[in-house]
Amino acid sequence: MEALEQFRQETRTWLEENCPPSMRTPMPEEETVWGGRNATYPNPDSKLWLDRMASRGWTAPTWPKEYGGGGLSKEESRVLQQELRRIKARPALSSFGIWMLGPALLEFANEEQKKEHLPKIVRGEIRWCQGYSEPGAGSDLAGLQTKCEDKGDHYLVNGQKIWTSYADKADWIFCLVRTDPTKKHEGISFLLFDMMSPGVEARPITMISGASPFCETFFTDVKVPKKNLVGELNKGWTIAKRLLQHEREMISGMGLGGVGAGGGIGSLEQVAKDYFGETDGKIASPSLRDHITRQKMDSKAFALTMMRSAEEAKAGQGPGAASSIFKYYGTELNKRRYELLLELMGTQALGWEGDGFNDGEINVTRSWLRSKGNSIEGGTSEIQLNVVSKRVLGLPDD
Repeated sequence: MEALEQFRQETRTWLEENCPPSMRTPMPEEETVWGGRNATYPNPDSKLWLDRMASRGWTAPTWPKEYGGGGLSKEESRVLQQELRRIKARPALSSFGIWMLGPALLEFANEEQKKEHLPKIVRGEIRWCQGYSEPGAGSDLAGLQTKCEDKGDHYLVNGQKIWTSYADKADWIFCLVRTDPTKKHEGISFLLFDMMSPGVEARPITMISGASPFCETFFTDVKVPKKNLVGELNKGWTIAKRLLQHEREMISGMGLGGVGAGGGIGSLEQVAKDYFGETDGKIASPSLRDHITRQKMDSKAFALTMMRSAEEAKAGQGPGAASSIFKYYGTELNKRRYELLLELMGTQALGWEGDGFNDGEINVTRSWLRSKGNSIEGGTSEIQLNVVSKRVLGLPDD
């Protein structure tokens, strides 16, 4: 315990000395740090904060030091997160490489691939996107048809992906491809390749929220070096499933996010006071107090459940079927939070543009619309319930 407390004090001192003041404020969406070859930094402190955190490996604190990570134990990582929250520090880096690909590479990649890709992920040098879903293979992911042919010294990829998040901004893609057309799950492989490769085209899709984070992605005779195959040929489905578990855990965290994050709208309590008024320091409406309390209790219980699950996980064991429980409940909790915001803000939460609405209100409107996709991305809610029924409850297929 003494060693952990010493680590806390050293971490607190380092953060106080190295986290710029502007990185201790709510982060506007346009200042989110995704990294990558073409990254821009509207706030120069964002790059400074990224570089300082990456120099310690603290953008991926539990990854091994030999791959650029922090090499921290789970207990030390928890202390780090507590100290970051204490000073309200912004995330130094938002990265699919950290949330999804990196853990899969640590488990399945060869040593050369780990040394090539993991340090770049930690430093935010490469921005990754995910090539999974296809127009004819959404919920039935294993039905994908993007073809990958062995051409001797390279693979040749042809096909299409859909809902590829930020494909138009990504540097590289981790992609599921069909290497054996005679088999379904056993005919899939896991490839990595550069989005600047000839034959790759990404077309943004405009969503109901007005944003375009998703893309259609087309591959036409894309040449991929054979060294970029992760794991064994035709064994990519195992990697894909593990990566999906990491993705679902990441998405479930939406249920824990602060309301109005990135929009500056404030906490639920503050929103209620701002739009409904307060009496003796309390929200004026008893029914709204009840709704907010229930939401906060559910969020706290969810956070504690996720922490307990992490504590119970055996050392070195990856996420299991419980990730589907967390993904389902976390996304439902996030959608409920935005519905509650609409109840609190009334018509001011329905603004799209114009002088009658401030930036925070417009952000809530668009985030509310965006939250509807939470139950689809990373595997639909129906898929998660099926996983829970079979893998957790042990119910029969029919």
